[in-house]
Formats: sequence, C-alpha cells, structure tokens
Amino acid sequence: MGARKRHSPRRGSLAYSPRIRAKSMEARIRAWPKSDSEEPRILAHCGFKAGCVQIVSIDDREKTPNAGKQLVSLGTVLATPPVLILGMRGYSKDHDGMHAEWDVYSEDVPKHIAKEITIKNTKDAPAKAEQRLKRTLEIFAIVAVSPRSAGLEQKKPYIFEALVSGGTIQKQYEHVKELLGKEIKIDQIFETGSSVDVAAITKGKGWQGVLKRWNVKKKQHKSRKTVREVGSLGPISPQSVMYTVPRAGQFGFHQRTEYDKKIMIIGNTNDDKIVINPDGGYKHFGLVRGDFVVLKGSVPGTYKRLIKMRSQIRNAPSKVTKPNILEVVV
Repeated sequence: MGARKRHSPRRGSLAYSPRIRAKSMEARIRAWPKSDSEEPRILAHCGFKAGCVQIVSIDDREKTPNAGKQLVSLGTVLATPPVLILGMRGYSKDHDGMHAEWDVYSEDVPKHIAKEITIKNTKDAPAKAEQRLKRTLEIFAIVAVSPRSAGLEQKKPYIFEALVSGGTIQKQYEHVKELLGKEIKIDQIFETGSSVDVAAITKGKGWQGVLKRWNVKKKQHKSRKTVREVGSLGPISPQSVMYTVPRAGQFGFHQRTEYDKKIMIIGNTNDDKIVINPDGGYKHFGLVRGDFVVLKGSVPGTYKRLIKMRSQIRNAPSKVTKPNILEVVV
C-alpha cells in the first residue's frame, strides 16, 4: 500500500484564529436597522476620532443606586465634517441575493472625488431608475467625506453607502433625489440623547504572543523551558491543533462594531457656549474645527481614524431623553 497523502488546509479557511488584519482602513457596515417612521431618513454618518474628555452629568438611569446624582464618565470627541451626497443606488433581491438595480449620481461631483470612483451617469438615468422602483427593495445613499475638511492631511476621500429607511420606496427615492449634490450635517441625521453604533478599525499592535493576544496565564517559574507559551496544543492522537487553541499572531487592526453609544453633545466649535478643545489641541490630532459630536464611553480605533456611526440596531428606546450635562472637562 502506498503512503497516505497528507492534506494541507484550504487557503482561506478558518485556520487557527479568525483574528486577521482588516482589508481596509474603512470599516464596513453589514447590517442596518429598520425604521417604522413614515418619513425617510439616512441612517449613517461618520467622523474622525480626535480625543477624550470627561463629562460631568446627572445620572438619568432609573432604578439605579446613582439615579439623580452626579456622574463622571468618559467621552470620545469625533470631528464630524458634513458628508456629500454623491448619488443613490437601488438594490433588488432574487434567489442569488441582493443585486444593484440602478444608479443615479449628481451632475456636479468634485474632481477630487470623481477620480476615485467610476461614475456612469446618463441623462436618462433618473427615468430608468423610476421605472425599476417596483423591483427595488432597498435604496442606499452614496456619500463621501473628505478628511481635509476635518483638518487632516489625507487627500483621498472616503466613499461609502448608507441605507435610507422609512416610508415607501418612492418616498425614499424622492428624499435622496432632493439631496443630490448637497452636504448634510450630523445634526440632520442624529439628535442629542440618541444612541448609535460605531464601526471602526482598531489600533494595530502587530505580531504578539499568546499572553498578550489571548490573555493566557503564565506558567510556573522553571516548570518548563518556556513560561510565556501555552501548556498544551492538543492531544498526540489525533495529531492536530484545533482552531480554539490560543496561538501567536496578528493582534489589533481588526474591524469591530460597538453598540449603544449615547450621543452626549452635538455642537460646533464656533459656539462660545461649548469649549471642546484643550489648550494647543488634542494630542496626535490638533484642534477640532467645525461640527463635532461627543459619544459616551470609548470608541475603537486610533486618533484620526474614520469612525462610522449607524442608527441604533439593538435595544432602541421608544423615547429619547437628552442628557443633563453640568460640565465638560477637556
């Protein structure tokens, strides 16, 4: 009998860990909430991480020990320049999944944005789109944001899709059609007191061992040749290493989505009532100019990184209560 062939793992399989480097600096939003509102609205916006502040507010959570008392919490400041509505895209669905049915773009697209995407816009594109609205299941707005509008040095803009929800497909189409070529601000999509989900790429830490990567316990001193390794990789027979065994590898620079981040402040640096910039600006970012938002808690990613904000998909409350903020310590 011949020797048994040893099968190598398939390329692209799970291997030992799903923790791999993100493919892009821009996070991808894969799920969207459904709105019961009769008026259509865009469900996403974005910003750039600037720094952190301390927020002194009155705890508005009922039936908690600190209800009605002062609460000091961490806040993350995001510079949120206006986003440009480049166009819109309709999707239909069949047994093979979702497919792009039609595209409509604005006639006036800035040159630095037009060279980043392929725009096949024709004069009869809106007419063709209206004819295919019966087959359209979802409508997405194609938006673009320039990091330079937030005071950053990056020239290349970020372009992504944001779902339009609420009302009928016809209303959604008319709503985005009116916004083509216009800029929308953060306060036109979200309001103070509401919660959002944030998607971003975490801070990269390179190749790390199992202790830092998986929080494995150190072995006893002089018990083995090594202390900072896993005690056992698995049984001798069958001779294989399960994907659940902690292994060294890439740590950080992963795509992550965090849920239910409450919007504490939406403002503009031109407003004298709100002072959000420390003396000399934020470290690694500088001064925040223009529109900004302060989210309660931490946000994944390093400074200057793009943070996408989506309408809350989990535990959405029926009523929005605005926070009672006493002081912001920068």
